[in-house]
Amino acid sequence: MASNSRRKSASSDSNRRPPARGSASGRNARGMRSGTPSRQGTRRSSQGEWRAVPGGRYDAPTSSGRQRLSSVRVGDLDRLGRQGRAQARYRRYLVRLAIIVGIAAALVIGAVVVYNSSLFSIKNVNVTGVEHLTSEEMSALAGVPSDTTLLRVDAAAIENRLKQDAWVQDVQVNRIFPDTLEIAVTERQIAAVVEVPTSDGKSIQPWAIASDHMWLMPIPDRESEAGQRTSAKVYEDADAALHIKEVPFGTNPQVGAYCTDDSVLNALDIVSGMTTELAGRVKTVYADGVEETRLVLDNNVEIAFGSADNIRDKERVALGIMEQHPDSVAYINVRDPASPTYRAL
Repeated sequence: MASNSRRKSASSDSNRRPPARGSASGRNARGMRSGTPSRQGTRRSSQGEWRAVPGGRYDAPTSSGRQRLSSVRVGDLDRLGRQGRAQARYRRYLVRLAIIVGIAAALVIGAVVVYNSSLFSIKNVNVTGVEHLTSEEMSALAGVPSDTTLLRVDAAAIENRLKQDAWVQDVQVNRIFPDTLEIAVTERQIAAVVEVPTSDGKSIQPWAIASDHMWLMPIPDRESEAGQRTSAKVYEDADAALHIKEVPFGTNPQVGAYCTDDSVLNALDIVSGMTTELAGRVKTVYADGVEETRLVLDNNVEIAFGSADNIRDKERVALGIMEQHPDSVAYINVRDPASPTYRAL
């Protein structure tokens, strides 16, 4: 009886004693409790083998041989989603880029074809703002090629050629589709006609000069061959313009050049600098010297004006004398406005 009790006690003790660490039975027990194999990352198939699944969690096959569903970490799903969306965006970008490149290539090819074709050929050239130049002169100056188009025409070159003419102060070339070229010209106006002695001193040659002091052209005799080719507007404006006479011998005007003669410049500065009614009444200026400059009014009163200094004071004094002696003054000297003199008829 005693031996049987000891055997039962030993057997019960062995049943209660935990398995030793690392022993096969301990490992198998843990595996059975967790439902996972001892090797992490594998799973048994329906034939008894273990297979890996995402996330490191594994489930043993069921008795029916069907594998149970396993969970996946949320971070993996987010990462996969982001990658998919990025790839989709990149594909859309490539499609848009291909469309844009195709459209641009088509436009370039179309532009080249149109540029080199006869489409938009120039059939009409309209010139506006021209009064002193004839249509023949404008055509020669513009030099528009007969076989060009609105797309190929060199507008800048036309503008530069036209500006070489003294009459042309400014010009703008405009394309009016489908077949018209417009040339808008701003001309200089005749400020005065200067009677310049010829090189031999035996005659006088009238020259038109602009308000910016540029020599415009020598004015030919109306009945001459050159006069027949000259615009009638030139003679109309020349007759109404200020006349500057008795300029010094040796004055040498050139078409398109600016005047450098002091006597002529002084005469122009006097008239342009006047602010009273006297300005509109000056018809002739004798410019044989700066200090000797004399003005002749529309009522034939002669004013010894001198230089273009103190213009307003000289105007005021001259007008005051004429108001005090209406229709009885023939000559007024205002070279020194503080000490004026006058001579009655």
